Amino acid sequence: MAGKGTFLLNGQPFVVKAAELHYPRIPKPYWEHRIQLCKALGMNTICLYVFWNAHEPQPGVYDFTGQNDLAEFCRLCQKNGMYIILRPGPYVCAEWEMGGLPWWLLKKKDIRLREDDPYFLERVDLFEKEVAQQVAGLTVRHGGPIIMVQVENEYGSYGEIKPYVAKVRDIVRQHFGDVTLFQCDWSSNFTKNGLDDLIWTMNFGTGANIDQQFARLKELRPDSPLMCSEFWSGWFDKWGANHETRPAADMIAGIDEMLSKGISFSLYMTHGGTNWGHWAGANSPGFAPDVTSYDYDAPISESGQTTPKYWELRKTLSRYMYGEKQAKVPSALPVTTVPAFRFTEVAPLFDNLPEGRKSRDIHPMEDYDQGFGSILYRTSLPDLPQPSVLTVKEAHDYAQVFLDGQLVGKLDRRNGEKQLRLPACRKGARLDILVEAMGRINFGRAIKDYKGITDKVELAVDNGGHTFVCDLKNWEVFNLHDTYDFYRQMQFRPLTTAAAADGQRTPGVYRATFRVNRPADTFLNFETWGKGLVYVNGHALGRIWEIGPQQTLYMPGCWQNKGENEILVFDVVGPKDARSEGLRQPLLDQLQVQRPLLHREADETLDLSGEQPVSTGSFAPGNGWQEVQFGSPVTGRYLCLEALNAHDGQDRTCMAELYVIDEFGERLSREPWTVKYADSEEVKQGNRSADKLFDLQESTYWSTVKGTPHPHAVVIDLGDTYHISALQYLPRMESHVPGGIKDYRIYVKETPFKQ
Repeated sequence: MAGKGTFLLNGQPFVVKAAELHYPRIPKPYWEHRIQLCKALGMNTICLYVFWNAHEPQPGVYDFTGQNDLAEFCRLCQKNGMYIILRPGPYVCAEWEMGGLPWWLLKKKDIRLREDDPYFLERVDLFEKEVAQQVAGLTVRHGGPIIMVQVENEYGSYGEIKPYVAKVRDIVRQHFGDVTLFQCDWSSNFTKNGLDDLIWTMNFGTGANIDQQFARLKELRPDSPLMCSEFWSGWFDKWGANHETRPAADMIAGIDEMLSKGISFSLYMTHGGTNWGHWAGANSPGFAPDVTSYDYDAPISESGQTTPKYWELRKTLSRYMYGEKQAKVPSALPVTTVPAFRFTEVAPLFDNLPEGRKSRDIHPMEDYDQGFGSILYRTSLPDLPQPSVLTVKEAHDYAQVFLDGQLVGKLDRRNGEKQLRLPACRKGARLDILVEAMGRINFGRAIKDYKGITDKVELAVDNGGHTFVCDLKNWEVFNLHDTYDFYRQMQFRPLTTAAAADGQRTPGVYRATFRVNRPADTFLNFETWGKGLVYVNGHALGRIWEIGPQQTLYMPGCWQNKGENEILVFDVVGPKDARSEGLRQPLLDQLQVQRPLLHREADETLDLSGEQPVSTGSFAPGNGWQEVQFGSPVTGRYLCLEALNAHDGQDRTCMAELYVIDEFGERLSREPWTVKYADSEEVKQGNRSADKLFDLQESTYWSTVKGTPHPHAVVIDLGDTYHISALQYLPRMESHVPGGIKDYRIYVKETPFKQ
């Protein structure tokens, strides 16, 4: 409970030193090992999310067994002397599919997720009741380890609806009884939904100015205990982007400073684990799917190995044990290699389609009662004596288009691809659109993320200078569910070495067996494969994609058989070479992309000569949001911010977030925003591209390349024309504000800037 300036446990002051772990991301046989590693660091608490969609796969069907045995995980924490902070959502984010919300909620088209929607709140109430039946008896007041329970999660980044948050609070309180409740948010938005009877905690990352992060809370509640409920130790990886790392020194310094001031914390993540199967989510604006590994550059690696970060953190925490002795570090789990092996069987996808269903109009996969996997849409084309343009509105998330069985092209949602050219074809030619669904968006308003084709498919033909557009109808739809049973029931045939190496890439399920003499952790290498999902002995290991940065999948020893093991790979593209091997170390930082990560061509420059700025001036030094008022609204679609210099006198420009304010004083939605130009972006050593300005994450930022002189400029297409009254700017959160803009010019135009 909250005391004066501190938490109280059994009436005594208590500093929370929490390690964030997620039981669904760790093989159950390894749960206790990971808990013990956290204990040995010097932590006293485990912080964990409860993933609604993992526990309720269908309405009213609950699963708290095996890998989902929440109560057992809690009992293991208590057995090892660890308290628990429970975070039962209903929304959790966590870079997890749909932020933990079940996909089947989307079958109700008018549902308002995370709002005061009667159906949504009804389902929340039913779920929280089930969670409470599992663990409400394990709260500290009943002699259990659960000391606090969270209400919702970072709601200030979603909206401002206190009545909704209050209803979730009432639901949690009703089912969990007399337990300390808290809510977490960022220092910039926690007051939007802060409830008077809940503890308020802050979330921020390594390197942050800690005093500044708590300044507003201390002003409003000077006697409140202070806690960083998510101190981000690293960051998550996205397909097609560089592997993320964060300096150990910044993490150590932040924790040392907080503990020296009596501030509690939870280290997110202390051990990240793995997004098994299809559980990895995606971020927005735009669409940025997360990789399978949730290593997070955490002190404990994805496979449970201690890292240099671990040992440095343990040394620091040894000074804050409050009279207790630091536990012994448990022995590392064994690691092995698996000799290279080839796949011997294939079930070509187009030879193994399930029974189709007729559908005049096209629909997303949820309308066909499908939550995960891939979906194939098939129709016949009219006579097309000349090339045409196919427009898919929209393919969520990776579509391949086939004409009479031949691949014509692909549409990648990450890149905003919606059109491709079809060659001339005869009447009755078969059009197939194979769409693989990746993780649903897990953060922001875009979490209502339907899969498959979400609207329609159009064909445009030039007819004597006039474009004729038709909406394609009369589809046959094939649902390709992502389950082991679905893949294994296919009809396999021998895969010869010649067939695998003849240059053809065949979508389908590939099967092999490999032998293990002594089961141990290893990392299966998929560098020669295309894109898809992997199962070993029926266990879903996760997604693969040749673009990287991740090229291996973690294969726990506890899921292996001594002797023969089966592996199935559903590859929607087809492998270049159907082989694999087990490595001792993961390959997490091998990016293989054709499309440049920059928002400018090599010879492209921005020409601002003759342009009149709508505002010139200087930003104040220091942390926190700043706003530039334009005096009177200006009209435009394209916004350019030009940084003339920096407060620190260095040549870099860095900016964490940017908002544009309309004539009514409201922030514009950033969902349709795209970066049209940035003169410099640091993408070789990290992911500091200009789209970080509107990625909804205050701890990520755009950075120009060191050594590139001012001025620096970024141009954003707002997606439509607006009347704009102001701009809001957030510099980096470190106390010395690297690259913070001093003098600026802001331009707004209805037409594109010259480049």
